[in-house]
Amino acid sequence: MTIDSRLAELGIALPAPAAPVAAYVPAVEANGLLHISGQLPFRADGSLITGRLGQDVTLEDGAEAAKRCGIMLIAQIKAALGGDLSRVERIVKLGAFIASTPDFTDQPKVANGASELMQAVFGDAGRHARSAVGVPVLPLGAAVEVDAIVAVRAL
Repeated sequence: MTIDSRLAELGIALPAPAAPVAAYVPAVEANGLLHISGQLPFRADGSLITGRLGQDVTLEDGAEAAKRCGIMLIAQIKAALGGDLSRVERIVKLGAFIASTPDFTDQPKVANGASELMQAVFGDAGRHARSAVGVPVLPLGAAVEVDAIVAVRAL
């Protein structure tokens, strides 16, 4: 089964890759690794999921925000690989940043939204190392931001 057919089976339509909001590029491929810049959680309608966990965003909504970041990561991966997701050998690492209050400690549960998506889409190749950290604020007031390192096959 192709990655595109897995996405369809999961009911996931990839959005257009988000444009950078500052002075960086969305993806850099070097030495067989594709580094994807941090992606924000855009809903299917294009609106941004904002707020802070432990304040005005529930754990469930935070996990959904992380999943939305993951969907945008896959869109960026696809764009960087010229539309060929079959070049993905492994999701190596995800870095999840969760806007949260000082007493919120469930960052790993929030990050699972992106992690579980990668495993559902890429199978065993979607199993990865990960960091999940709490931060006081993210760009544009986003609730979650996730970046990725992906091992890719050479052309």
